[in-house]
Amino acid sequence: MKQDKIWEYFQNQESESFEGSRGRLRFLIKDIKAGQKVLNIGVGGAILEKMSYSKNIDVHSLDPNKTTIENLRKLLGHEKAKVGYSQEIPFNDNCFDFVIMSEVLEHLSDQIILKTLEEVRRVLKQDGKFIGTVPYNENLNEQIVICPKCGEKFHRWGHIQSFDEFRMHQLLSSYFDNIKVFPKMFMSWNILNWKGKVSASINYIFYLLGIKKSGLNLFFQGIKK
Repeated sequence: MKQDKIWEYFQNQESESFEGSRGRLRFLIKDIKAGQKVLNIGVGGAILEKMSYSKNIDVHSLDPNKTTIENLRKLLGHEKAKVGYSQEIPFNDNCFDFVIMSEVLEHLSDQIILKTLEEVRRVLKQDGKFIGTVPYNENLNEQIVICPKCGEKFHRWGHIQSFDEFRMHQLLSSYFDNIKVFPKMFMSWNILNWKGKVSASINYIFYLLGIKKSGLNLFFQGIKK
């Protein structure tokens, strides 16, 4: 399934739909220091870029959507924001301290994931870290919708992969060392109404008790050795 039209719409016309990602993205950059060089693959609403910029992190971005990148270049500059795909990263070898892919891998085919991991390893410095998230153990069939115009069935967010701890660890261990993989719950209270906050609080209690309900993310980290 081609997903370009999905992201053309959400990234450029409904960018507020990414507001719920703030807690997740804040967690991903919390240990990155000012001056460290970071590549974010998959821009979304450019929230990670703006957070990184405010922390004086040397952030670079890669996204296939030309309009998104053109808008981001006003903040980062031409050479730091590039149009392209994760399986053909247009940056030099051994140049990043971190590569971040948050809620991206679930959109990629098996073949593209493997090529992406090769490319991520290539552009990372020695001891550089690959970090990110995917939806945790998602039931893809629950989010299938049908286009009223053409009748095609598709996942409403374009997901074609589902990951649990075992599968993610297997994928990363062929390319990276010191793998960390665990489910985590991220909440953005500021965008929830009172019903949403009640539901999120209940789910958070289940999460603290070790009961893995829907809505979790799977955090991953690997180090290039």
